[in-house]
Amino acid sequence: MRFHFYPALRPSHVAEVDWQSWHWQMRHGLSQSAEFAAALPLSGSEGAALQRNQIESQFQVRSTPYYVSLVRPDDLQDPLRKIMLPQVAEWQGNAHAQFDPLNERRNNPAPRLIHRYPDRILFLVTDICSVYCRYCTRKHFTGQEQAFLPEAEYQQALNYIRRQTGVREVILSGGDPLTLSDQRLDRVLGDLRAIEHLEIIRIGTRMPVVCPMRVTSELVQILKKYNPVYIMTHFNHPRELTWEAKQALERIVDAGLPTFNQMVLLQGVNNDVRIVQALSRRLLYLRVKPYYMFQCDPSRGTDHLRTSLDESEAIQKELWGNLSGLAMPTLSVDIPSGGGKTTLVPNFERARNSESRTYQGWDGVTETYWNPKIQIAQSPSDAAEYDEEWRALKNAKSPRPDPSEHTLPQTFSRSGPETSR
Repeated sequence: MRFHFYPALRPSHVAEVDWQSWHWQMRHGLSQSAEFAAALPLSGSEGAALQRNQIESQFQVRSTPYYVSLVRPDDLQDPLRKIMLPQVAEWQGNAHAQFDPLNERRNNPAPRLIHRYPDRILFLVTDICSVYCRYCTRKHFTGQEQAFLPEAEYQQALNYIRRQTGVREVILSGGDPLTLSDQRLDRVLGDLRAIEHLEIIRIGTRMPVVCPMRVTSELVQILKKYNPVYIMTHFNHPRELTWEAKQALERIVDAGLPTFNQMVLLQGVNNDVRIVQALSRRLLYLRVKPYYMFQCDPSRGTDHLRTSLDESEAIQKELWGNLSGLAMPTLSVDIPSGGGKTTLVPNFERARNSESRTYQGWDGVTETYWNPKIQIAQSPSDAAEYDEEWRALKNAKSPRPDPSEHTLPQTFSRSGPETSR
């Protein structure tokens, strides 16, 4: 089956050269109620929420003109507007909602660094996004207009990474790293690549989704210069895969930059097996691996968008066996309060004992897998050669600092309760 990717509808009053400029898209971002009302007919809930957010901000509102153009104006339940526009439900009580659901501030050893897992570090290089998704898990940091960190804090972050010689990977996040200029990105990537023990640089970005014009040939050449660089995109719906997004993704993968997608299951957006398979297959066609299908984190103001775990597991189970393994994203939930990721898979096990386990497959085939009769496990003869490498990886994270003695950087400070009512 051939997929068709259609261009966004450019407003007639905007010149093509402006529309295709990511700088123009960023400068002309919509953030005020009147701006959205001029572009789209708003529902009562959206209009009230936009007005209220200007007085009592729950979380910033912003969108590129390009992303607004993807919304179907005659559909007040359009999935993409649920991602982009606030609802009055954002101010209602939430089930176990948290200001910092991943407890990132507890694993914050230096400015803008999150060191949760031993072998990798998250580096929040900016707090700015071109579109502020309403389900954002990092509302404690994102959208406070602090942009790139001050030079002293930047050097402090680099020095921490240099000292942690067991760290193998740095993930650039934020905010969106691709809102930074080419020159700044070049510097950050160069500084990281100069650290001998770093193997992988990962960049988490939604710019190919909401502002694909950002993926210029100049940007791609910068990224390619510091390979291996992995790109983590964030498409949530097949309609986000426009002709412009296709062009951006092809520039990335043609440059040899492995690209993976992380989606979030959202009520009224993609909580349907038909939508998930359509997105996954189109991504795979464009050489982007569907990587994670996340359960929405219990961030403040997200209850109306979150699916139940039962619903999410039902979607995954229906995909299982009907969708190519290459196109199958891993359903995962981040354990609240910073417990880390855990994956959820359909339970095919029907019985077990010390000698065997019995399974029933997705199509009903039931059979028993018998363990081999080996009394003592035989370790590979050369395993010891990798012992030091493995120990360094496991011990890469410094002991967790005493919270009473740890002073959080200003970028992670904010008044207000830790959880909602």
